[in-house]
Amino acid sequence: MSEICQVCGLPSDLCVCETIAKETQRIRVTTTKRKYGKVYTIINGIDQREIDIKDLTKQLKTKFACGGTTKEGVIELQGDHKSRIKKYLVKTGFSPETIDVK
Repeated sequence: MSEICQVCGLPSDLCVCETIAKETQRIRVTTTKRKYGKVYTIINGIDQREIDIKDLTKQLKTKFACGGTTKEGVIELQGDHKSRIKKYLVKTGFSPETIDVK
C-alpha cells in the first residue's frame, strides 16, 4: 500500500501538491554583475517549503550547461539566461503569468 500525502490526502504517486504550488508562485528573474564582470542570473520568489528548490536548481544547471547554487531560497546561475529561463520554467509546470523577467 502506498503512502498518503499529509497535505492533500491522496496517495503519494497521485499527489498534486507540488503542481498546485507551482501555479501560485511569484517568480522574479533578474541578472546581476559580480566580480570581474561576471554575469549571474538570479531567480527568487520560489517557496522552499512547497517546491524542491535543490532539484529545480539541478535541472536548470543541467539544461543551461552552467554552474549555479541555491542560497537562502534564491537560485543563482552563472551566465545570462534571462531569454530562455521563462520558457523552461513554463515547461516544468510554472504559470507564465507569475514569472516576471526583468
